[in-house]
Amino acid sequence: MAKENNFTVIRNDAVLSSQVSIREGHNERRSELPLNADIVPERKELNVYLHQNFMPDGTPETYHQTINRLLEEKKIVKHNFKPKSAIVDEFILDVNSEYFEENGGYEFAKKFYEEAYRYAIKEAGSDDYIVSAILHADEWHKELSERYGRDVYHYHLHVVYVPVVQKEVKWTKRAAPELVGKVKEIIPQINHTEKWPRKKFKGKFINEYSKLQDRYFEHMTAAGFPDLQRGERGSAAEHLTAEEYKY
Repeated sequence: MAKENNFTVIRNDAVLSSQVSIREGHNERRSELPLNADIVPERKELNVYLHQNFMPDGTPETYHQTINRLLEEKKIVKHNFKPKSAIVDEFILDVNSEYFEENGGYEFAKKFYEEAYRYAIKEAGSDDYIVSAILHADEWHKELSERYGRDVYHYHLHVVYVPVVQKEVKWTKRAAPELVGKVKEIIPQINHTEKWPRKKFKGKFINEYSKLQDRYFEHMTAAGFPDLQRGERGSAAEHLTAEEYKY
């Protein structure tokens, strides 16, 4: 039976182009001043890359370099892209810290998030769209460390990806009157809004994140990970950052 607080939570966050470098600095641990005071620099080597892109000379690509390369390769396109639209999205996949301590700690967390990453690829649509995926294992958990009498760390996964929809582009009357309204081509369009549409529910507009939460929970339980609960419907916990959620 699932423990009462073993919630599988997935959060999706839209990231504007102007915010990408800040997000990268935190995720890749390149920031001079970490956004989270609980980060332990000596444990950086224990963070695990599940996806990382490289330049031809072997150096890691920055997030912007990956995006630009995908554009050049036409794996993604900026058709009708607006400057204030999200250029990437980020999944943060999480379970409360105690879940890992009770099931094998770091090694169990690696297996758990390897499977969670496989799920994230399905939601992204292709691993071609993945900019970065990294398991953080370097964030100290004060409360559990005091309770257990030893250092405990909060394990969670960041997956940065380009939100792509397969967009039908139709012939216009000006370009081909005889074909107007018919599909000209299907393009991999960057489009956060269509990737995660808002729908009206009980008088309020909400994103499709509730179904995302369902799919994540179903995938992880089907993969054989025990004692999990779905993130609470309507709970603010679904929208907390990893740093906030661990407490």
